[in-house]
Amino acid sequence: MFESLIGLVAIIALFVIISRQQSRIGLIERELGALRSLVLSGAPVLPSQAKEPAANDSKPTDAAIPPAAAADMAASPGTAAVASATEADADTTAPSAPGRAQPAAAAKAARQSDVETALGTRWAVWVGGIALALGGLFLIRYTIEAGIFGPRVRLVMAAALGLVLVAGGEFIRRTGFRVPVQGAAGAYIPAILTAAGAFILFGIVYAAYSIYGFIGPTLAFTLLGAIGVATIAASLVHGQALAGVGLLGAMVTPLLVASQAPNPWALFGYLAIVLAATGVIARIRDWRLLMAAAFVATGIWTIFYMTDAPGAKLSVILFIDVVTLAVLAFVWLGRRGEAVAGSGFDWPSIAPGFFVALSALALFVDPVFAAAGDALQGAALVAALVAVALYRPRALALLHAAGLATVLVYLGIIPPTTVAVDFSGGALGVDGVPVVASDALMLRIGIALGLVFIGAGFWAARRFAAPGWLRAAAWAAWSAVAPLVILLALWSTFGNLDRDLAYAAVAAVLVGVFVAGGEWIARGEAPPLTGGAAVSLALGGAAIAGLLMLHMAFGSGWTTILLGAAAVVPALATRWRSYPVLGWISVGAVIAVLGRVAFDPTIVGAEFLSKTPVFNWLLLGYGVPALAFGFAAWQLARTTNGRPRLAMEAGAALFCLLTVAMLVRHVMHGGVIDTAAATLAEQAIYTLIAIGAGAILVAIDMRSPSSVLRYGSIAAGVVSVAFIVLQHFLALNPLLTDESTGSIPMFNLLFLAYLLPAVAAGALALYARDKRPQWYAAMLAVVAAVLAFAYATLSVRRLFKGEFIGLWSGLGQLETYTYSALWLVIGVVLLTAGVWLKSQVLRIASAALISIAVLKVFIFDMSELEGVLRALSFIGLGAVLIGIGLFYQRLLTRAAKGT
Repeated sequence: MFESLIGLVAIIALFVIISRQQSRIGLIERELGALRSLVLSGAPVLPSQAKEPAANDSKPTDAAIPPAAAADMAASPGTAAVASATEADADTTAPSAPGRAQPAAAAKAARQSDVETALGTRWAVWVGGIALALGGLFLIRYTIEAGIFGPRVRLVMAAALGLVLVAGGEFIRRTGFRVPVQGAAGAYIPAILTAAGAFILFGIVYAAYSIYGFIGPTLAFTLLGAIGVATIAASLVHGQALAGVGLLGAMVTPLLVASQAPNPWALFGYLAIVLAATGVIARIRDWRLLMAAAFVATGIWTIFYMTDAPGAKLSVILFIDVVTLAVLAFVWLGRRGEAVAGSGFDWPSIAPGFFVALSALALFVDPVFAAAGDALQGAALVAALVAVALYRPRALALLHAAGLATVLVYLGIIPPTTVAVDFSGGALGVDGVPVVASDALMLRIGIALGLVFIGAGFWAARRFAAPGWLRAAAWAAWSAVAPLVILLALWSTFGNLDRDLAYAAVAAVLVGVFVAGGEWIARGEAPPLTGGAAVSLALGGAAIAGLLMLHMAFGSGWTTILLGAAAVVPALATRWRSYPVLGWISVGAVIAVLGRVAFDPTIVGAEFLSKTPVFNWLLLGYGVPALAFGFAAWQLARTTNGRPRLAMEAGAALFCLLTVAMLVRHVMHGGVIDTAAATLAEQAIYTLIAIGAGAILVAIDMRSPSSVLRYGSIAAGVVSVAFIVLQHFLALNPLLTDESTGSIPMFNLLFLAYLLPAVAAGALALYARDKRPQWYAAMLAVVAAVLAFAYATLSVRRLFKGEFIGLWSGLGQLETYTYSALWLVIGVVLLTAGVWLKSQVLRIASAALISIAVLKVFIFDMSELEGVLRALSFIGLGAVLIGIGLFYQRLLTRAAKGT
């Protein structure tokens, strides 16, 4: 198998050599063709055209190439030859249009060159390096199988091979290594030889320790670590790939060397040295990938060690975390000459932020560490993350890591919230143990971390407000989120959930701090007091703190009322500051109140709601927010006048309707609003409210135009029509439900449910005819006509059947004839009203109703009526139709004379 692999490598190398010779021959042929074309055409050769590609090709593609090699590459004539040959070949291909032919020929030559470069340079060198490394191992294996040399001699010979490869790489580099072909810099031969040598040396030391036992674990550990660090150091002259090989070997070394009595200080002292050395080299060459890999490897070792608790030592964990942050702050990010605000984002800092925050989180949540009181050290690590993020602005990932760790820890102390679920016990925990102990220490730590986030967050947000709004917004966000989550968790864990004035006072203090912090940040903006993202987040935190304060200090009813009234405060603040967020905070109050009334429509709970009509908690719980939202909309219209104003108008209109609707339901059901189903009488009141709301919105919109009022009025009309169709005609129709219509002949359920809505819908249609879309007025007019028709028909039914008019009681002949006569009369009335009001909709409705009456007479009356009633039915129908015909003829005659 191994011999076949070596043979395959040889075949590939032979193929590469042949392909390179063919490419050179082709290059010479193209160059001769180009020279021949130039001689025949007599065109001069511009030296700048030949030199420019050469200059471009001379640029190094890998920072690992030494300056000497780069200089040699710039002076190499091969690139100029390739460029000139490509250009000449383009000229001979299309001499009539050289400007268009050159790019196509150059692209074709570039594709050929890419394939040739890949086969002839990079692949050959890479496969050759692998072959050298495997060859050293195969040589050792052969000597073992053949028994030619003893173990010590074999190891010495392999070590000599490794050293020869390293020395050969250094020799080639020092003697002026050149990369004459563009794209071949990725196959830097000295680096590959050095990597192969380091690979062999790693194997030799490990074999001497693990297979033969010639050296002990201490010496093996030292030698392997030294080889790894030396390989990383050699990457300064050989490139980042070699540094990756050295880092991999150095980090794997502790896994390869086992010990009967492992010393964590020796392990993490070694890891700290490797991390620091890698940081120095990565910083010199600005190798971000190498630095990130070193941080990830160190973090993985730390987490693996912490899983060994209680065997894990806290001091060791703190040591490696501090070293990680120190390397990040003073080595990797040190002396970068960045601006005050920190230009850009350092993505390698994500790794130390994640692992250090994970260590801090483990000190809080792991039962063993928590029982030992290590949460205080976890808090210190969180504070250290914030400090380093403040010191090195590019390491913004550390701030996010610290904030997330804090939020997770304090959400974990809220009963019964913890990390894992124990379904059998009905609680959450890790191995049956609560994640975080809710004790006085967590209370003190929460206060301290809250102060850290507030102080550092607002200071950094002010510092970066002008030069970096996004960075300032991140700091302002965590300065609000972390303290608010801590306050919520501490109140839920240690406070009185019904009413706690102490925590309410703390929330009130936070409101003042966040408002003052937002104002302080705004004064640092450029231009000042613009109310950017950082200011918005700070004031948003103040709004949430105010919401918590109301919940902590007051009961359910007063919380809803005061929360609705609080919408006025940010609206009034727009008189002095035109921050965009102020209007949206008022909108947030609307959303919060909606959430509360959706959770408890009774405002104070069903058992505490008075049965007194109108003057009860519903009037305050819905009416006060409606007035406050209306005032806030009025105030915003005179200051910012943006989308928040429209939202506040919609909120005011909605709560006005809810106030009336809830009071009506309260009266109709004897003080109970959340049990019995709605009746037709109650639904009729809701319909009248919706129609009235549509008329009010139209009137207000005509005085103070607003898109919310315009579309809101249309929505109210559509909703009222939907109520009528679904409830009045279908679900709650007394013909279908046989509900009592009342004992009073005129003022009964039919009057409330059909006649009044018909009058209201017709009046709104007439009022909105020239103020709203034509379809809207037509829809209301048709609904009004149908309601009037239903009222008249049902009243006739009630006249014959009494209080209960269900269909089950059947039809009499006189009742049947009365319907025909009634429908004809209504049709004539609609026709007259349509002509008088010049309403085509009413005239069409008249025609439809008369057509229905005609069909009834010819289909139903003919079979059901007898004697004089049948004759009267047809006589009346004929008289009405002739009268309508005469009316239309006279109308058309007048129209003709007028024209």
